[in-house]
Amino acid sequence: MCIDIERAERAVQDLLASFGLEQGLPELNGTPARVAAFWAERLDGYGYDPASDLQPISEKSEACPIILENVPFASTCEHHLAPFSGRMALGYAPGDLGAVGLSKLIRLAQAFAHRLQIQERMTRQIFDAMGAHLKPKGWGVQVVAEHTCIAHRGVKISDVPITTILLGGEWQNDPPSAFR
Repeated sequence: MCIDIERAERAVQDLLASFGLEQGLPELNGTPARVAAFWAERLDGYGYDPASDLQPISEKSEACPIILENVPFASTCEHHLAPFSGRMALGYAPGDLGAVGLSKLIRLAQAFAHRLQIQERMTRQIFDAMGAHLKPKGWGVQVVAEHTCIAHRGVKISDVPITTILLGGEWQNDPPSAFR
């Protein structure tokens, strides 16, 4: 996805003007450019192809599960353009294809988080990519997040973690403790 920074800056200027905040205010000097750069970075996950990262590094892997816990992420609610953030657990028991580098799982999670999202879809996208490209014996994704669209508008309740979890293969019936 290619972001038109100049157009984004103009849109931010228009948004501020729609709130009655005129362009010449000293405290807003440079704000449109900073906001455009922020969103360009925040939405850089659209061009990501999981197949590029999820290439096994070996055909022989130990039989033990590989689990990354407490992986931080930040994403953006597609309904309100409000942030949500939290932590993920990502794991799998390598199948015949073998294992991938640990950073590849983090990159996978971050790429899907750097899109306009809903938590349930993001969990599913990460889960499906792991299953399709790793062909693991068992795998899981657990996402625990707090959403500012709940905390700052509507019901205005904070400190309510939302959990989504998907388990596949042999982990569906007997997940490791990180996914319970």
